[in-house]
Amino acid sequence: MCAQEIIVQGLRLTGNHGVTPAERAMPQPFEVDIVAETESADAQKSDRLEDTVDYEMLCAQAQKVIAGPPFSLLERVAAEIAEAVLDLGGIGRVTVTVKKLHPPMDYAVAYTAARVTRLANHQDSTYHASIAAD
Repeated sequence: MCAQEIIVQGLRLTGNHGVTPAERAMPQPFEVDIVAETESADAQKSDRLEDTVDYEMLCAQAQKVIAGPPFSLLERVAAEIAEAVLDLGGIGRVTVTVKKLHPPMDYAVAYTAARVTRLANHQDSTYHASIAAD
């Protein structure tokens, strides 16, 4: 068996997530990266969409979470997207990074982010939070 990754990088979405009431009241831009690892290499031979994970479905799952009810932390947003992606089936491991492109803070940063990795069996899941400087 051979693993392959389906990657969505730089998906721009708008949502109302954040700790402060102002962040939850006004839509703000987020950027989402998804790396979904499958254990099937069938699509490499068949060249059929049915034999792989459709990246448009990955985008749709992220859209549902970002446009849905607000969460306070990026970690929670990333975890919810990861769970939604795993619900599609056929994915053994997923890593989701959610970037807040204009965080309300007194420092000049390009973005703040949280990265979550989930396994289909929910063991050994991890998350990382980060801030990127301009």
